[in-house]
Amino acid sequence: MIRILQCVNDMHRAGLETMLMNYYRNIDREKIQFDFLTHRPQRSDYDDEIESLGGKIYYAPRLYPQNYPKYFKWMKQFFSEHPEYKIIHSHIDAMSYLPLKAAKKANIPVRIAHSHNTSIDKDFKYLLKQYFRSRITTVATDYCTCGQEAGKFLFGNKDFTFIPNAIEVDKFLYDKDLRNKKRAELGIKDEFVVGHVGRLSYQKNHKLLIEIFNSLLKLERNALLILVGVGEKEEEIKKQIHELGLDSKVKFLGNRSDVNELYQAMDVFVMPSLFEGLPLGLVEAQAAGLPCILSDRIASMTKIIDEVQFLKLEASDQVWADAVLKEAAENDRIKNQEKIKQQLRDRNFDIRLNCKQLAKRYQELWRGVN
Repeated sequence: MIRILQCVNDMHRAGLETMLMNYYRNIDREKIQFDFLTHRPQRSDYDDEIESLGGKIYYAPRLYPQNYPKYFKWMKQFFSEHPEYKIIHSHIDAMSYLPLKAAKKANIPVRIAHSHNTSIDKDFKYLLKQYFRSRITTVATDYCTCGQEAGKFLFGNKDFTFIPNAIEVDKFLYDKDLRNKKRAELGIKDEFVVGHVGRLSYQKNHKLLIEIFNSLLKLERNALLILVGVGEKEEEIKKQIHELGLDSKVKFLGNRSDVNELYQAMDVFVMPSLFEGLPLGLVEAQAAGLPCILSDRIASMTKIIDEVQFLKLEASDQVWADAVLKEAAENDRIKNQEKIKQQLRDRNFDIRLNCKQLAKRYQELWRGVN
């Protein structure tokens, strides 16, 4: 059996982590097993499931600058105690430089860097991340990406392998009965529901999303906004909502295990992100047949179905609000269902097909070092 060490921040329910779990659930685990090296001291949402599937979870020191000496010491000890790992696959974008550098020092032969974004969060580690980004090709041996732009951003002119953020398509297809059931559970009657699934972070640009929704209410007073996810911007977003008097019009649902069902309750999906690789939530929303209104900072290759529109971030809130209502009014989720299913498969977003391709790649890399 081949054991792959997947390197992440944590395994809470978010886009990247859910994508990894999609692959993990569907890969042939008699041949390939995933283990997870995380950088948070506490257990995460998916840890119980990982262990039930036969995976191991390791908790490395956090990647704070003051921790780097401790981190490299810990990693040296870890690799000396775990000679079974010949392949490490890191998913933390520019920060992958650190675990991959430690793996290189430990003579781990296959060191995969995986790009999931087209920019870097402007936090206190911004300058360090820019430096790590410039150095990542000195420590990685192989490169993967969720999309062309994300690959070019992190790896420049290096050749990289495209690994789609694939999903279990049938779980997300429109279901009218499930829609009625989920809306009843959420206390939704005849409201027009705008949805967003994603971390409550700078990148996702919730500030603009709230402003768009506020303009939408002037056109559709019966609108409701559903936010699925958690993050460091939650209190800031709640303050903005309160100042606009929208408390009764916005539902914060947190991290959920029933996200596939929540899409059924929505009427339109809005994502005005500042930057993205290929957001899993956007793939899922399209699978559910939702019209999607997106910022033009999101790559055009993320468009899978016809009911997707890109708008400039500089466009007025009113332009966004008009587009939301227009796309939703013209959408027929029942009629489009079979077409959407085929579009997702044609674009390689079906997890069952992609698992075979990923397994083949891991096996090729393994044979190359054994």
